[in-house]
Amino acid sequence: MSTVSRHYVLAAGGTGGHLIPAFALAAELEARGHHVALITDARGAKLPGKPPSLVSHVLPAGRIGKNPLQWPRGIGAILEGRRMALRLFESFQPSAVIGFGGYPALPALWAATSARVPSVIHEQNAVLGRVNRFLAGRVDVIATSYHEVHKLPEKYAGKVHVVGNPVRAEVLALRDRPFPALGADSLLRVLVTGGSQGAGVLSQVVPDGLAMLPPALRNRLQVTQQCRPEDIEAVRDRYSSHDIPAELGTYFEDMASRLADAHLFIGRAGASTIAELTDVGRPAILVPLPIATDDHQFYNTAEVCAVGGARMIRQDRFTPVELAKQVQAIAMNPETLSTAAHAAWNCGYPNAARDLADLIEGFGGKLMMDVIQVARSIAAQGQEQVA
Repeated sequence: MSTVSRHYVLAAGGTGGHLIPAFALAAELEARGHHVALITDARGAKLPGKPPSLVSHVLPAGRIGKNPLQWPRGIGAILEGRRMALRLFESFQPSAVIGFGGYPALPALWAATSARVPSVIHEQNAVLGRVNRFLAGRVDVIATSYHEVHKLPEKYAGKVHVVGNPVRAEVLALRDRPFPALGADSLLRVLVTGGSQGAGVLSQVVPDGLAMLPPALRNRLQVTQQCRPEDIEAVRDRYSSHDIPAELGTYFEDMASRLADAHLFIGRAGASTIAELTDVGRPAILVPLPIATDDHQFYNTAEVCAVGGARMIRQDRFTPVELAKQVQAIAMNPETLSTAAHAAWNCGYPNAARDLADLIEGFGGKLMMDVIQVARSIAAQGQEQVA
């Protein structure tokens, strides 16, 4: 653990997938005595879970979409965000800037590379995101959550470090707890979540799929399901008609405790979801969001499914019959379920926040910062001579 107090800037888009690992890293760095600032957008500044001491700076973050008519506005916002980030760096003097993807990270990392401040990007998914793809050749270090990351050029392999995806402390605390006891006749607790974009199809399929299970299995079910507000009453009626006890809600504040009690998870395959399932060791049936950029949720499932810790169903095949088939295969025998749980547990990266902080401390000090700046200066002079 470092005894030198430094300043670090984290930059992340305003969604939980980008910000949850940023919050976890911020907590780790602050615990080591460092000062941390966050650059995000208006959504990110309001996201629950931010460490109380973490100061947020909201910067403009333009998007460069498919419509050329919107490009000038997007580029203007990015340039303004870059100018604001540079002003922040002048006063805060960061030892390094760490980006977690999302458009709000772009101006901050662009400013860092322009100001010759050491820079890192962290990729949560098994496909390099668009912003990180743009920055990959410019930053000093690329930290990943998987050994295989699609759309990450081989030429950058020398600066890639696999650290995993940091998760919330309350979830990580569950890692050393044993898998919930499960006998042949005991309750089988199923946790179902899908997020705002994905809960609709789960609400339509899961109740009817669970109802198709053999009576010996169906009669043991205890379901907890997160639903969209517009779906919750219809889902409640479906479970009631199938005589399956279910607790439904649009949001569960104590999700960590729900995960601790669960024997089986059914839901989407976002990066934070996979990280939490594998850190805790919970078997899953995963339904990748089909509209996810570059189909990254599908690729997120590859590692844990390969070792038997989860099963994956494409949404176009996600029917009650297919779900019942997969649940029966993984949950009919308690030993099969506990074996899958252990396989998932072995895929976890419980030290992700620590390892990412070690990586940042290792190159983000003044001496290494000077080395990086000198190297970049020499490279820039060489480019000028070639030009």
